[in-house]
Amino acid sequence: MNDLKPINRTKLFGLDNFFFEFVNLFEKNNLPSKILLSGQKGLGKSTLAYHFINYVLSKNEEFGYDIKNFEININNRSFKTTINKSNLNLFLIDTDPEKKTIDISQIRNLISNLNKSSLNTKPRFVLIDNVEFLNTNSVNALLKIIEEPNHNVHFILINNDKKVLPTLSSRCINFKIYLNYEDILTISNKLLDGKLNETINKDLINYYLTPGNIYNLAKFGENNKYKLIDLDLKNLLKLIIKENHYKKDLLIKDFVYDLVEFYFRKINFNFSSNIYKKYSYFLKRISDTKRFNLDQESLFIELEEEILNG
Repeated sequence: MNDLKPINRTKLFGLDNFFFEFVNLFEKNNLPSKILLSGQKGLGKSTLAYHFINYVLSKNEEFGYDIKNFEININNRSFKTTINKSNLNLFLIDTDPEKKTIDISQIRNLISNLNKSSLNTKPRFVLIDNVEFLNTNSVNALLKIIEEPNHNVHFILINNDKKVLPTLSSRCINFKIYLNYEDILTISNKLLDGKLNETINKDLINYYLTPGNIYNLAKFGENNKYKLIDLDLKNLLKLIIKENHYKKDLLIKDFVYDLVEFYFRKINFNFSSNIYKKYSYFLKRISDTKRFNLDQESLFIELEEEILNG
């Protein structure tokens, strides 16, 4: 199965209109200096950003961006320097794996680099992924350079439909990234090399999942040698809880909450009062568990006893 990390994705699927919108803005010298890409995690927002940045930086380079096929040439110099993190025109910031936040030291390092003279006349881009994990101090430090950015510097911030401090979001032009259901299935099928219907049970994809989530679900099945084609949503949840995958599998750790909500939507179709009460109760339990980092095990044991075994 292919690597889904946005920095490595040389093909862009299904976001053609958004890509052309940014290209047109750039070619007309109207590209905003502060862009916020918002939408569900797994839609391809970061991949879109990398492709647009490569289009700009690879202009006049050998093996430039292939705009007809929405593809980055792996022999492209800008792509190679992006991969090895030596591209002088692209500054990447993401969450610190140990702290799970974007630390103020990362922003200070960015400011230091931006204040250095550019070695060429190309635009410089600052790509900040998972911007919702900026803490207050990081945001305040970032605002100092975002309010009055250096000449020819563009900020692209990626938000996964989470709360962002208004002091930051209000200074950006927000582009809402979305896909319809048919596009999601088409892109997911391409990511899975045309084997979507052979890999995942239709009961697991009849919800508004993103291509990234569907791909990660397939990856989860592959890693654990599970035949997802034979598992419906209820039995998948029981398996995840029984084998404690929500504790040990990074691919499934956050996604399991979405699966629980999808399952409630499914059984809540007739909106019986009893189901509605349990639905509201468990939604609050999930929200509190995520917000206050509470014990997951008791939540899932209760869910299994009260709902999945009912």
